Amino acid sequence: MPDLNLLITLDVLLTEGSVARAAQRLHLSPSAMSRALARLRETTGDPLLVRAGRGLVPTPRALALREQVGRLVQEAHAVLRPAQFLDMAQVQRTFTLRTSEEFVENFGPALLARIAQHAPGVRLRFVNKTDKDSTLLREGSVDLETGVVDLASSPEVLTQALFRDRLVGVVRSGHPLSQGDVSVQRYAKGQHVYVSRRGQNRGQIDDALEAQGLTRHISTIVAGFSTAIALARHTDLIASVPERYTAHQRAGLHSFALPLELPTFTVAMLWHPRLDADLGHRWLRGCLREVCAPQQVQSPLP
Repeated sequence: MPDLNLLITLDVLLTEGSVARAAQRLHLSPSAMSRALARLRETTGDPLLVRAGRGLVPTPRALALREQVGRLVQEAHAVLRPAQFLDMAQVQRTFTLRTSEEFVENFGPALLARIAQHAPGVRLRFVNKTDKDSTLLREGSVDLETGVVDLASSPEVLTQALFRDRLVGVVRSGHPLSQGDVSVQRYAKGQHVYVSRRGQNRGQIDDALEAQGLTRHISTIVAGFSTAIALARHTDLIASVPERYTAHQRAGLHSFALPLELPTFTVAMLWHPRLDADLGHRWLRGCLREVCAPQQVQSPLP
């Protein structure tokens, strides 16, 4: 197998026309450069540079190779140089995003509008996220995920925060909790719909209520926040859902701050390190950050 480093040596030799100057340029000793020229002669089967007086002159084969070798070396440098720019207007590519339906409904329209404006050849493929397993990211069948960051995140996956969120209560207009202050007793006394993607029967709200000697009645368990909000819209059920994550779905309903001390949580995007330097992927991550950035400061609910 040929030593491709010889291409660089040959390019410099043909440019300088001198073993000594070529050695100086490549930070080699003259003897090392002479040995490299000998290997080039053996590899190409041509003297390449022959003595004429005190200098060296290229052979016809060397003259024929000069332009081609110079171009190959330039192309090799371009391949190994970090990419600096990508014209997204010319990119034809499909990105697969694994996220929840609520995230698509709330942030998808703004993201798609941005892509249509700046990268019309880019297509997004959304797949539903039902668990926190990062296997699809590692395998490469998913380019980007969104989700709540926790300590269980795979060390193989990179993350960046998109926004902070908190749980709020939501009921239909005219529900008793839509009037007056919502005390913890009034909240616990109602009928609740609980969201659990993993089939659990209770969560952090129930732990916080229990700490105050209270228990809420969960009459319905569903797998998604959109379903919980839809049920609250047409029944007397109380749904407790993420505020920013469900902003669009809660339109027309009454939302209120939960009368409990609950921690906020971070919604982040996740990707595999092999895509970290990819310019198209970087651009998509930037779009997602910008779409999620507005309204990060939450205003108090009534």
